Amino acid sequence: MLLPALMANRVSGQDISNLIRNEVASSVAAAEVMYRDLHQNPELSLMEFNTAAKMADALGRLGFEVTTGVGGNGVVGVLRNGKGPVIMLRADMDALPVRETTGLPFASTITVATPQGPETPVMHACGHDLHMTVWHGTVQTLVALKSKWKGTLVAIAQPAEEVSGGSDRMIADGLYSRFPKPDYALCYHVSADLPAGTVGYFPGAIFAGVNSADLKVFGVGGHGAMPHKTIDPVVLSAKIILDYQTIVSREINPVYPAVVTVGSIHGGTKHNIIPGEVEMKLTLRFFSDGVYNQITEALVRIANGHALAAGLPEEMMPVITFPEDFTPPVENDANLVGMAVASMENVLGKENVIRVDPATVAEDFGKYGRTDEKVKIALFWLGGVNREKYDESIASGTNLPALHSSNFAPDFVPAYTTGATAMTRAVMDLFNR
Repeated sequence: MLLPALMANRVSGQDISNLIRNEVASSVAAAEVMYRDLHQNPELSLMEFNTAAKMADALGRLGFEVTTGVGGNGVVGVLRNGKGPVIMLRADMDALPVRETTGLPFASTITVATPQGPETPVMHACGHDLHMTVWHGTVQTLVALKSKWKGTLVAIAQPAEEVSGGSDRMIADGLYSRFPKPDYALCYHVSADLPAGTVGYFPGAIFAGVNSADLKVFGVGGHGAMPHKTIDPVVLSAKIILDYQTIVSREINPVYPAVVTVGSIHGGTKHNIIPGEVEMKLTLRFFSDGVYNQITEALVRIANGHALAAGLPEEMMPVITFPEDFTPPVENDANLVGMAVASMENVLGKENVIRVDPATVAEDFGKYGRTDEKVKIALFWLGGVNREKYDESIASGTNLPALHSSNFAPDFVPAYTTGATAMTRAVMDLFNR
């Protein structure tokens, strides 16, 4: 009796996949209109006023209870569909200060004044327009098929991802207390390295954490012709920078990726003057809290060690500061990824669901999983590259336009249909577990 029951479940699963495919296919034309509108009308971080209104209106039309102004321009939609899990789907809304050069007929020509004053061009160079459209296509499909699942769907449109503050703002404004607390939270990020029609996954820290560091190195300034009467902070800084290169190569376990980069160094005003201080700016990338703590300890120790060796007194030790509010790694829950991947493979085929390596880019989606509520999270890469261009790049060895490039333009139709189809099936299966 067991075998017929299993076969019945398989047929039922195939029927669900077909229903999802049909619903998504029927939404493509309207979705492309939404996508082009969002692409032509990008808004910078913390300025997503019109975009948020569009997302709120779209959720309202689908029957969600909609709350706006969450953490700034954040939008939260709640759809209650019986007793079951609570699942949160997130899209980010903000664009970048980039002048678009794609040549698309719907390319952005928007320029805006920033709080700092000067006008800047604006473009969805990181694919958030695609994220929103796929997110909407997914929830629209789930609403159309709500007789096939039970639970509560929370759909959020987040501001300010590019400046890594939107998730914090929404959480601080009661995302997990004013609204149903999710058991699971999922999202996509479009990939400039995977072909459209595929989804990429990693069961662990898929994106790196990132923080910056500001270092001030002191010395005893003087005449450039009499260096013996000084303690030169330029030479001291050079020694510190060289030893900083050994943190990753000689102190961090080689199986744990990390990056320590000095991106800026400034000191002195004239050819023949040894300055009294030098300032440096660093970026740090890491995939675990332990590695981050190891890096920060080494940065302080190495700088102080060189200052002491140069003969500087204790009160002239280097000063290094780390912003407290930094972006942690996006730590995917392995079990959640495993369940979602099984669903995605069922509807896309195993060959189109690809295990990828972690990336050193950063994303503030990880913060949703680091609260006291311990929400299980999973971020997936959504292939965005036109298949022919992808194959050409592999054959020729040439690079494709990267995320944040003025030439970045995802292949909309296959990316949209793949993303909405795969995420709908994954969410529906989670509801029905």
